[in-house]
Amino acid sequence: MKLNELRDKDGATKSRKRLGRGIGSGSGKTAGRGVKGQKARSGVAINGFEGGQMPLYRRLPKRGFKNLFAKDFNTVSLARIQAAVDAKKLDANETVTAEVLVKAGVIRRVKDGVRILSDGELKAKLSFDVAGASKAALEKIEKAGGSVKLPEPAAAAE
Repeated sequence: MKLNELRDKDGATKSRKRLGRGIGSGSGKTAGRGVKGQKARSGVAINGFEGGQMPLYRRLPKRGFKNLFAKDFNTVSLARIQAAVDAKKLDANETVTAEVLVKAGVIRRVKDGVRILSDGELKAKLSFDVAGASKAALEKIEKAGGSVKLPEPAAAAE
C-alpha cells in the first residue's frame, strides 16, 4: 500500500448536488429554492426575524450581568486531599500548592487558584499555599497541626 493509493471506502462520501443544471436533473431552474422572494435570492440571513412581530429575543427582559473580574477557583475538599495523602499521591512533608495538586491528580488544571473547603476530615499535618480557604477548613487544618498561607489582600487604591 502506498500513500497515493489511499482512498475512502465506497459510499463514504456523497457527491454534491449540482443545482440549476436542467429540468431533467430534478433540481434545475430554481435549484430547490422555490420561487422568487427574499429567500430565493443570494445573501439572505433572517434568523430571528418573525415577520415584523417583535422578536422573542427582544420581548424577553434583560437579566443579570457577567462580572469581568470574577475569579474562577478550583474547589478542593479536605476529604479529597486526605484521600490523596492516603493513596500516597501527596507527600505530607511537601507544601500543598495548585501545581502539586495537579501532579497528584486531585485537580485537572490550575484556574485562578485553589480554594479549600471543609468537607470531610483531615488527619495529615499539611502546610497549604493556596488562594483561599473557608473558615471551617482553616480550623480543621490547624486542628490537624497544619498551616495555611493565603495571599495578602490588595491594598485599596488611594
